[in-house]
Amino acid sequence: MQLEPRDRALATELVYGTLRVRPWLEAQLGRHAKRGVASIDPRVRAHLVVAAYQIFFLTRVPAFAAVSAAVDGVRRTTGKEVGGFANAILRKLAGEAAAKTVAIEDAIVASAAPWLKQGLEASLGPEGALAFLASGSETPPTCLRVERAEERDAWIARLAEAVPTATLSAGLVSPHAIVARGLGRVTELPGYAEGAWTIQEEGSQLIALALGAMPGDVVLDACAGRGNKTSLLARAVAPTGAADAADLHANKLTRLTSELSRLGLAPRHAFAVDWTVGAGDIDGTYDRILVDAPCSGVGTLRRRPELATRRTTGDLDELTSTQLGIVLRASERLRPGGRLVYAVCSVLRAEAEEVCARLALADPSLTPAPFEPAVARALAGEATSLRLLPHVHGTDGYFLASFVKGPLA
Repeated sequence: MQLEPRDRALATELVYGTLRVRPWLEAQLGRHAKRGVASIDPRVRAHLVVAAYQIFFLTRVPAFAAVSAAVDGVRRTTGKEVGGFANAILRKLAGEAAAKTVAIEDAIVASAAPWLKQGLEASLGPEGALAFLASGSETPPTCLRVERAEERDAWIARLAEAVPTATLSAGLVSPHAIVARGLGRVTELPGYAEGAWTIQEEGSQLIALALGAMPGDVVLDACAGRGNKTSLLARAVAPTGAADAADLHANKLTRLTSELSRLGLAPRHAFAVDWTVGAGDIDGTYDRILVDAPCSGVGTLRRRPELATRRTTGDLDELTSTQLGIVLRASERLRPGGRLVYAVCSVLRAEAEEVCARLALADPSLTPAPFEPAVARALAGEATSLRLLPHVHGTDGYFLASFVKGPLA
């Protein structure tokens, strides 16, 4: 059974909102639990943190209703006695929330793991780190990618007509992007089945566009995933060029081929490749290579708030070695004079500038170079790297850097 749109929106808000500030919520609950929050049955704890989120931050839900629903859930789960315990704690929190207002941005910042705060401050500065974390206070919009940029305004009008209650606007950094809220089931809207547009986050669109692929180019999407960027590249090099896709996971390549087919496109080749050990079956060279490497995902915190507490510095050490290995292997397939863009959906220096510095030492033939396409130069100017930030560009957080093989012309 499917939830009604209003109920689905509330459920989404409860899940994502609670995850964003779970450590802060547990700290508030812990002040009233003699044995601490960690000792509470996980099922009971889930009811408590969701109710606490509503009490402090979801003002459209009356506190008494949030308490009542949680207590009922606890009683059904573990019995009447524990329900009384939940009722006592939540009523104390409700009294505290009524007496003072807490900004959700402050709770989000307080909930971020210490290593993450330190990494963000080192990468963005203290003010930038706070702004980045605070940008997760709202659920991010849905982003669409119109296949033909010149048709974007027409599709905004058509989709607004199909869903009058939705809000739609042109993206800020990608000429293909439509930023939307309240569209509902987007796959059922006009144009999706026909392949006129697809779903792709706006910053992700810019990464593919930043490669500067042109008709006739032979390009490689080295970490293609399910193919959003591959499809943009395939469209850009058509009709005389070719786009190949590679990924570690063969099942993703199957989905990639299916998605490109819906858009009226196809990769020339789809390679299952473990770049950490070699290039697999890839034996040719390319005019342009995109390496959107696996990363911590820190840039997607507003979509995946659980990352703020799940990742550790140990993960980063392993990831950065993997990132360097992938880009080095992939760059071996770049022809002299060819262009490579390295990208991660992270804003941390360890996965960004530091990987690029290690790359320069490991492969001196790769020369940092300004981005070619105007859409990237508009943001980066003559710089050879670029950070996209949610509080600045409205996108998820990304880092991308541009290189050419050999000296600059």
